[in-house]
Amino acid sequence: MTSATPAAPAPDLWHHYGRSRARTDRTVPERLFWTWGQDSGPGAELLGDLTGARVIDLGAGSGRQAAHLAVHHRVDHIDAVDASAAQHAMARDLYGHLTPRLRLIHVDVTDHLRASPATYDLAYSLFGAACFTDPAVLLPAAAVALRPGGQLVVATLAHYLTGRPPAADLRAADIPAKQPDGTAATMPRWVLDTHVWTKALDNAGFTSITAEQLPAAAPGHRGANTLLLRAIRRTDLAPPGDWCADQEARTGQAC
Repeated sequence: MTSATPAAPAPDLWHHYGRSRARTDRTVPERLFWTWGQDSGPGAELLGDLTGARVIDLGAGSGRQAAHLAVHHRVDHIDAVDASAAQHAMARDLYGHLTPRLRLIHVDVTDHLRASPATYDLAYSLFGAACFTDPAVLLPAAAVALRPGGQLVVATLAHYLTGRPPAADLRAADIPAKQPDGTAATMPRWVLDTHVWTKALDNAGFTSITAEQLPAAAPGHRGANTLLLRAIRRTDLAPPGDWCADQEARTGQAC
């Protein structure tokens, strides 16, 4: 009798991201920007009063935005969740001293959300997990983890960096990435039209959905427009277990 060979772990395609900045900039940002260029537009004020709030950063990367909220706002705590071992290690090196108000968690974001029903007042993805995880899977999990009436905020690309229009259906495009050894690779990224996001949010259990485009401060690669989405977790959802079963039956997607 032979045993199956365990599958090799997937390469960490975020190994190189943000590394050069981390070597020269270890500060907590004074502002939080929602725009792609990180240089203009609204800041944390659009989230409202965060006093005592339980917050989760979906795909926190090096944790800069989460660190800003932990230091400059009166949150109860903020969970900065990321599946990348490299990003998690970088965040611990930069901002590990901010615990326990800032909690750095290395885990798959969707798994964490599903295991945390009705835990958070605010969830946000600032060019994070909502861009790189199937929204049909992530958004229902986010609704499970939010308290009734909790808020979800997503900043994502309004169009592809090439200028190509966003996808008119719920599908990803492969974009360039690098393996830890520098070998070229690709990863999926969801760049979706506003109506696709709105439908996905509605199907996932959100209401009061708003969408606005934030223009780039300057043209060029760093000048992509941002699509800013905000939504409220419906108060009439079934308990998470029952609702997840209903979601799977209606959409064919596991919750």
